[in-house]
Amino acid sequence: MAVHLDLLGGVATITIDRPERRNAINLEALEAFDAALTTAIEAEVHCVIVTGAAGHFCAGADLKELEDMAFTVRLGEVLDRLAQLDRPTIAAISGACMGLGMQLAVACDIRFAADGASFGVPVAKLGLMVNEWTLRRVASLVGQGTARLMMLGAEVISTDEAHRLGFIQRVGGLDDARALAERIATLAPLTLAGTKLGLNLVAGDQPSTSMDADYETAFRRAWSSADLAEGRAAFAERRPARFTGR
Repeated sequence: MAVHLDLLGGVATITIDRPERRNAINLEALEAFDAALTTAIEAEVHCVIVTGAAGHFCAGADLKELEDMAFTVRLGEVLDRLAQLDRPTIAAISGACMGLGMQLAVACDIRFAADGASFGVPVAKLGLMVNEWTLRRVASLVGQGTARLMMLGAEVISTDEAHRLGFIQRVGGLDDARALAERIATLAPLTLAGTKLGLNLVAGDQPSTSMDADYETAFRRAWSSADLAEGRAAFAERRPARFTGR
């Protein structure tokens, strides 16, 4: 299975397990993740942890299987569901947290990261774009300057830098995240649900599937471009991409 679910003491732990791809997510894994969320909700857990197996959180979308925008639409639906979940969520991060991994991380309420983790949204190296929701979330959590550095400069930041910026709330591993989740599971559920709703309202949270018209035009253009095909080919062939702006 590409995704595992563990239910214990009011806490659900969803683990992405595709070690051969550093937990990069394809459509099958995305659907398994969504199914795990459904089971966790039905089990009435009080807190959800999202993590990755074998030393990595998630290295992004699986570019070997990423064909068109249909995947991004489904991804947006799953991210919305995770972000709007009526109970606290924690990302327990180690290793690579890139691209789609960052989208999962910013959809969670609280982020733990082990030493040596790396964070980035290097879409400019691939010729694709993330949705407007991801831009808003990343910028609100790391600041406009660092968000621009990560997006426009394809820069990767470390655990220490992410912690200094406040993107990571705690430096620690899965056991540390579980300790907090177990404590959260003892708190008042209605208060937590209402407070999370309020925090999302204060943050001006909007569905990831809604985009400004001009941004959506640019988004669709990038996703149908020759540059995206070149970026994917260069990634598969482990060579620098040669972009033409077409």
